[in-house]
Amino acid sequence: MIRLYLNRTAFQPVAAGLVTPATIRGMSQPQVELTSRQREILFHVVDEYVGTGQPVGSKMLVQSAGLEVSSSTVRNVFSELERLGLLTHPHTSAGRIPTESGYRIYVDRVIERLDTRPEPLPLDLASLRSEVEVALETATELLANITHLIALVSAPSIDTASVRHVEVLLLQPRLVMVVVITSTGGVAKRVFTFDSPVDEGLAAWAAQYLNEELRGISLGSHQLRRRFEDPSLGGSERRFLDTLRPAFTGLEGAEERRIYIGGAAGLLEEVRADELDSYRRLLELLEKRAALLDLMARALDPRRPFVRFGEELEATGLGAISIVGAAYGLPTRTLGTVSLVGPLRMDYGKAIRTVRSAAWELSRFVETVYADDE
Repeated sequence: MIRLYLNRTAFQPVAAGLVTPATIRGMSQPQVELTSRQREILFHVVDEYVGTGQPVGSKMLVQSAGLEVSSSTVRNVFSELERLGLLTHPHTSAGRIPTESGYRIYVDRVIERLDTRPEPLPLDLASLRSEVEVALETATELLANITHLIALVSAPSIDTASVRHVEVLLLQPRLVMVVVITSTGGVAKRVFTFDSPVDEGLAAWAAQYLNEELRGISLGSHQLRRRFEDPSLGGSERRFLDTLRPAFTGLEGAEERRIYIGGAAGLLEEVRADELDSYRRLLELLEKRAALLDLMARALDPRRPFVRFGEELEATGLGAISIVGAAYGLPTRTLGTVSLVGPLRMDYGKAIRTVRSAAWELSRFVETVYADDE
């Protein structure tokens, strides 16, 4: 299982059913609303192209989609959709394929029509108790196996958890190690060097005090910081705790945000020639622990899945790549993101439903883990 850094960004989706070339291509153009026939034929083209990987002809579409219109009518609609920038035809082929703008309308309609409750997913996390990392690994592997795409699941930052247990260990007369075990099973260690030998009794007292005062307190909270400022503490106790304090309050900046990755091993097996450059670029980003980063950190609306592709990812050189994701977490805050990465020509319906279901299962799991923190 590979782990990566994670930064944050936001994404503004296009309104469902409307073409917004300004959003897709960075150009200032008016929105265009489609007729029901245009929308129906566009969606059938996307479905057919995703299934076959071949440009879609009018006669083929009438037969495969069971349309009750003539091939000439479909060709006329093809021309209209091509004029709107939603379809294109490769080289001299008579068939059409969707453009990024066409895919955008399609995926927004898929998201708009999702059922209120996510579909069941064979992801049993109940037996894992508080082992968040194991749950994230399990979800990542399942997603990759179900979809045959790259699965990415970001872990909550350590400061979102609470303190479960603290150890203050006197390694040498002037060397003290503090071990913090969190409610999610995370472990953080930090070593402190003192100018003079540390009294064993002081180290034992600190361990007892920190366990009594910090157990169940969130690592990122003001409440934790106040525990180090107790006015009833003596001078030596307060100075000792002040030295150890960064072991608790410095975790947010010191810890790398983890991303679990599944399915990368078989990434290039079914990649088309025109997608190779983007996939190679993606592999380079994964190997360098550089940024897929801002692409999956924060969905605009935690209640809705998100899809990013094509020129929306131009800054990273992933033009032929699509990222489908959904946020998971608590009712009051987002903790991470579940994402799938694949070609622009992917089964968006399946991908969107799968990440949404996985995010829902992980949200149910973390609610039990973080229950005492809320």
